Amino acid sequence: MRMVVTGAGGMLGHRVCARARELGHDVTACERAQLDITDAGACLRLMESAEPQVVLNCAAYTKVDDAETERDLAMAVNATGAGNVARAAAAVGARIVHVSTDYVFNGDHDEPWVESDPVDPQSVYGLSKLRGEELVADATPRHAIARTAWLFGVGGPNFVDTMLRLAEERDEVSVVTDQVGCPTWTGHLAEALIELAERPDDDGIHHLAAQGSCSWNELAIEVFDQAGVACRVLPTTSDAFKRPAPRPAYSVLGTERADPILLPPWQEGVREHLSERKVGFPG
Repeated sequence: MRMVVTGAGGMLGHRVCARARELGHDVTACERAQLDITDAGACLRLMESAEPQVVLNCAAYTKVDDAETERDLAMAVNATGAGNVARAAAAVGARIVHVSTDYVFNGDHDEPWVESDPVDPQSVYGLSKLRGEELVADATPRHAIARTAWLFGVGGPNFVDTMLRLAEERDEVSVVTDQVGCPTWTGHLAEALIELAERPDDDGIHHLAAQGSCSWNELAIEVFDQAGVACRVLPTTSDAFKRPAPRPAYSVLGTERADPILLPPWQEGVREHLSERKVGFPG
């Protein structure tokens, strides 16, 4: 299958490209230097040249806190840019798989969020991603929107690597217990996104996140246990760590789809990531 992957230089995008090629797909990888998705004309020219059958949009503005003061930039990339990619894909007859986020929900829940639950983003980042979902859906009926959560993997800043770095500098870290989600390894998500791309009629919203859930505090404990790191993890709350952008207290993603794509448990993702840090990413 001929694929275009936007955001190909990012933590998720480079993994999607590598795995898709391993599976025999013809991939056109578009890093930011090759494609500015905020330029509608550039998007169309790229699609006309590559002639993809499916486009995986992994390009995103992901600085959650900075988005509060860089609203225009976040909206340009996550909303307008997503719409540009979707319209360009539609113009050449391609389907689009678009990556979104758990932050479209307000976090005021006590059971996993499913695809039809009402959205209510609390941050500029979450709002920009929701607007992107809407523009993608408006651009073409041939769309799959993949909401995911708490990504970590090689090739980009992430919580797991931050914890390991802090453990080298100190004997203990304080991590919040009142935010719960689904830590998702990019290797597992990339596999799921490619499978979704290979399902030509499986359109609409999909929740693609690791099985199981935990708090950031529990994630740090698991990381240190698996890595054999002697660093104590202390409990704290979000009130003690004020940040510009509010985070959902509970953003666990579930699914109501009849034939969902299920990712492995989050603990397996931690194990794979730690192993890969030792040997290096083969892609």
